[in-house]
Amino acid sequence: MAGPDPRNFAALLCGYCLEVEENEQVLVRSTTLAAPLLLELQGEILRRGAWPLLRVEVPGEASSFYANARDEQFDDFPPLALTEAKKAHKVLSIQATADPRELAGIDPARIARVARARKPIRETTLKKRWCTTLWPTPALAAEASMSEDDYSAFVERALFLDQPDATRSWGELHAFQDRLIGRLSKASELHLEAEGTDLRLNVKGRRWVNSDGRRNMPSGEVFTGPIETSADGTVRFTVRSSPAGVDVDGVELTFREGEVVEARADTGEDYLRAALATDDGAKRLGEIGIGTNFGIDRPTGTILFDEKIGGTVHLALGRSYPETGGKNVSAVHWDLICDLRAGGTLTADGDLVQASGRFIL
Repeated sequence: MAGPDPRNFAALLCGYCLEVEENEQVLVRSTTLAAPLLLELQGEILRRGAWPLLRVEVPGEASSFYANARDEQFDDFPPLALTEAKKAHKVLSIQATADPRELAGIDPARIARVARARKPIRETTLKKRWCTTLWPTPALAAEASMSEDDYSAFVERALFLDQPDATRSWGELHAFQDRLIGRLSKASELHLEAEGTDLRLNVKGRRWVNSDGRRNMPSGEVFTGPIETSADGTVRFTVRSSPAGVDVDGVELTFREGEVVEARADTGEDYLRAALATDDGAKRLGEIGIGTNFGIDRPTGTILFDEKIGGTVHLALGRSYPETGGKNVSAVHWDLICDLRAGGTLTADGDLVQASGRFIL
């Protein structure tokens, strides 16, 4: 399957996103389906005088783990994985799945156990310079209900690689998001309203982050960590989610004093309840994000893209990002999306910020 020009893509990732420098060890994780990009990344990293550490997964490897691991291995991890995370200077993860539904038949409780066990690896990685991106595959195109050629072009647009100077375009988005943050950083209460949604939360004193493609590529969002006890009301998430390949749709959550007190889903309710039971922090919000990337104009079933859709707001159950001032701790970080483009609004201290998917600055 064709994708974005792999040489230009590799240059964007190593330059703009990670700023790879001489003698650094760069850990690169993906699957064999991303081979064209992986080979270009190897070359780009070497030309910069750094060391590429390619960790390439074969299709079916994740499901094979759940099929063959002993029970005690769900609550542990290989020590070398943590050592590698500690030693690497920068980490690049490239989603390139052969089957987005690979883990759909796995007991959600087992998936939650593995997430809890591998928390030290995840926390160590998050302290590094890291970036997550995607290489298009036939399975991802099918998940998005698009032809392979159309999906490749969609990914290229989302990455701004269809533009004459992708780095400049990301800089322009950064400037717009700075203006948006200037508005939001003065606010205390955010109020989200849409069909089935009436939710208030407090962000006073929390820091907003300008996500401009350096950590997620593509990106296009501003986010912060709401005060952990502030969420009050009900929110209905209108974009389907596929955590660990499990189809979850029509999620509706009711919060009181920051904690989920009611939860339901049209599809995947068992997974939802298992995720909420992972630990105490899984029932609270760790993030509110506002999507600004209008090159991403439709849901595709991939959260890396869907949460950036211009005109949407997403809330994450679980872990906060420490740089926002958020204090929620959890093995879970699950982004769920509320689409405002059909008539919803987001206000900050009573003033409109977004209406029907359009920003009002």
